[in-house]
Amino acid sequence: MSGIDEVTLNFSPASLTLLNAILAIVMFSIAIDLAPRDFDRLRRAPKPVIVGLASQFIVLPVLTFVLVWLVAPRPSIALGLILVAACPGGNISNFITHRAGGNAALSVSMTAFATIGAIFMTPFNIALWGGLYPPTRAILQQTEIDPAQIAIIVGLMLILPLVLGVTLNQRRPDLAARLRTPLQYLSMGIFLAFIILALAANWGFFLSFAGAVAGLVVLHNALALGGGWILATVTRLSPFDRRAITIETGIQNSGLGLVLIFAFFHGLGGMAVVAAFWGIWHAISGIALASVMSRTEAAQ
Repeated sequence: MSGIDEVTLNFSPASLTLLNAILAIVMFSIAIDLAPRDFDRLRRAPKPVIVGLASQFIVLPVLTFVLVWLVAPRPSIALGLILVAACPGGNISNFITHRAGGNAALSVSMTAFATIGAIFMTPFNIALWGGLYPPTRAILQQTEIDPAQIAIIVGLMLILPLVLGVTLNQRRPDLAARLRTPLQYLSMGIFLAFIILALAANWGFFLSFAGAVAGLVVLHNALALGGGWILATVTRLSPFDRRAITIETGIQNSGLGLVLIFAFFHGLGGMAVVAAFWGIWHAISGIALASVMSRTEAAQ
């Protein structure tokens, strides 16, 4: 097991550029479903949005830190969990919330605000929680990551496509409507294919360490879903809103996590495998949970 902290994945600069482009397309496909009125939700009904963002950027990182302290996994695995928890919500959360019978409009608003907030909160949470745990602090010190550089990458990967997508939806709603569904399916298919090809190129390494990571990712994802549900319940949100916040907290942008891992941590093995597993598992758990939730109608 000790080797996972030293091994780096076989991932070329061209592959990283391709992943950046894929993420931008994925974000654009989400953004063409957004309109300026979605951002007004914070003014009209601030409580659900604020609770959702708190669940995303406060509750999940705290739960992750507790998990890391209790389980004490290898440092690179621990930092991978912390990094994934620091990322904003994933690109399929809106789709899964809709399938679950939850408040899809709230999910869309949370995605928009979390994407903007990630410019500041993602590097902040990586530095804070990674720095508080001594084994991961050592990795951060060795890599000497610059939070400003992370913010720039997050901005280019998420904010620019967001602005372009919202602008297109506002100025050419007819074109956005035609592009929306096929582009969302296409972007998701490309992203999943990319993860599969990346895993295939590192299959021997992946098999060697998958067992050590799979259980932690499943537990971590369960904590994320549970943390979102508990916070939404404690703050007395409706079941309709509760479903959206639960799913938004449990679906992480692991693709952004992979970009940061290869850009700043040279594809460090444990971190990359954690992010890759998240990219697959959160889709499975989210769709399964949505199937269960959809059996009963949520009160609004």
